[in-house]
Amino acid sequence: MNLYFSRVLVSGALALLAGRALAQRGVTPPSDKLPTQQPAAASAQQPIHFNPDDKSQKWSVHFQQTIIKQWHNDLSPRYEGPLSLQARESAKLSLTSTLFVGRRLWKGAAVYFNPEVAGGSGLSGATGIGGPTNGETFRIGDPAPQLYLARLYLRQLWAIGAEQGEEFEDDLNQVAGLRPKRFLALNVGKFSIADYFDQNSYAHDPRTQFFNWSLMGAGGWDYPANVRGYTVGAVLEYVSPEMALRAAITSMPTDANGAILDYHYGTAQGLTVELTKPYTLGGHPGAVRLLGFRNQAAMGSYRLAVRDIGPDGADITSVRTNGRTKYGFVVNAEQEVSPEVGVFGRFSYNDGHNETWVFTEIDHSLSVGATSTGARWKRPTDRLGAAAVVNGLSPEHRAYLAAGGSGFILGDGQLAYGLEYIGEVYYSIDFPRYHTALSPDYQIIFNPGYNTNRLPGPVHVLGMRVHVEF
Repeated sequence: MNLYFSRVLVSGALALLAGRALAQRGVTPPSDKLPTQQPAAASAQQPIHFNPDDKSQKWSVHFQQTIIKQWHNDLSPRYEGPLSLQARESAKLSLTSTLFVGRRLWKGAAVYFNPEVAGGSGLSGATGIGGPTNGETFRIGDPAPQLYLARLYLRQLWAIGAEQGEEFEDDLNQVAGLRPKRFLALNVGKFSIADYFDQNSYAHDPRTQFFNWSLMGAGGWDYPANVRGYTVGAVLEYVSPEMALRAAITSMPTDANGAILDYHYGTAQGLTVELTKPYTLGGHPGAVRLLGFRNQAAMGSYRLAVRDIGPDGADITSVRTNGRTKYGFVVNAEQEVSPEVGVFGRFSYNDGHNETWVFTEIDHSLSVGATSTGARWKRPTDRLGAAAVVNGLSPEHRAYLAAGGSGFILGDGQLAYGLEYIGEVYYSIDFPRYHTALSPDYQIIFNPGYNTNRLPGPVHVLGMRVHVEF
């Protein structure tokens, strides 16, 4: 473990030196999205990257590194199961480093390549809570940093009509140029489906915003991905000033929480559709997004697992079969209140009949929150955020856990069900000269894992994040 921390420190030092070198050569930060509020209307109409036809720039190269350390108070549980939040554990540290390379190819086309290094662990291995506390961690056993391919995909854009929109800047997976007002785009390859769906200006990115899994996205959306959050497939987009419509077919992992993707799209796939409607309220931009999804994979049935319970308790793996599905939807809204303050909310739901396959063990979730820049206290590029989440399970999922069953996130051995409540507050202190932000964070969790009688009180989680981006 000493070797691991040494690698983290060396990697962080190199990132800071590189950022300082770029600053000394006069290279400005790629965008304002780290320290300031992102315009709600822009986020409503577009995903995080575009590739139009302007020939003035061929390449886009950027880098990010995020280090998060978290600790929770000592607990006095009445009992523990195989996947319970541990009563006492040392502070946990995570690291991700990503290189973003983009190359314009021909008219309207670009290819994007993102190698990534990730290591470390979440609290209790990112188990024991429906909404785990660190969105930068994965549920893998080896904490040593690993190099892997995060994204490699082609983006082809076709303008609709002759109208041209404003120019946009070079950014992460975005080659600078002109954006058409109306266009079709096809994205094919390996990517994160969250790059295109369930966007939110105020709660979407654990590298710069809220840490918790159920605030970085819709908790009830078991979104298609491997264990590190990436998938292979295609996303088709229609974008205009009035609305945006996106549809995707992407691969599912061969096993729950698995690293290997299943490319037999006839029997295993994720289908996702989302409609985005931007609007203006009192002169301030906002957006509403309606997302629907259907996932198909070799899932186990909670009802059958309880019916066929064995001497060791219910076992979801014993009742898996091809072709089972999970349906659900997400309502996602954001509203700018002033140039410094924005509010947001999400409600997500899935049917919860079959096992959680990808994201986390949440069948329905409601989150609300607000963020503000630090302009009022003369820190305009800082950001303050506060939010609250309520997570819940389907009746079938509750019965399975109460019968001693385990998923890949939860498994206390028994369950006295209650809703899981999470509150989070963070403050991002920006250092623009060094392309760096430092963010202390606090989370409080009631009924972790939906268990009302396992712990006598709430869990308090303190965290610190260092994020470098240039």
